[in-house]
Amino acid sequence: QVQFVESGGGLVQPGGSLRLSCAASGTIFSLYFMGWYRQAPGKQRELVARISNGGGTTTYADSVKGRFTISRDNAKNTVYLQMNSLKPEDTAVYYCNFFPMRDPYWGQGTQVTVSS
Repeated sequence: QVQFVESGGGLVQPGGSLRLSCAASGTIFSLYFMGWYRQAPGKQRELVARISNGGGTTTYADSVKGRFTISRDNAKNTVYLQMNSLKPEDTAVYYCNFFPMRDPYWGQGTQVTVSS
């Protein structure tokens, strides 16, 4: 079955950086667009970034444009999110999933907390 396992979150000060990873299994990863999503307390889950199956096309939410970079390594079945210049409003649980998202395949996510 399809499984996504996110890692790399943590506590970071404003202005800091983190690199998230998402390892996929149970699917032909290279066939699918992928997305990073986040959910902050009391808010709906939102799309942060997406990447085409070959990695050549990326799209970002306005709130992270210029600060976050999504990439993928199809040989490793892994998608990454490099997050720079982090702000307190980036605090959330971050998830990866197919793009468009498919509800049965949410993983446990990884917590990112930006605080001084």
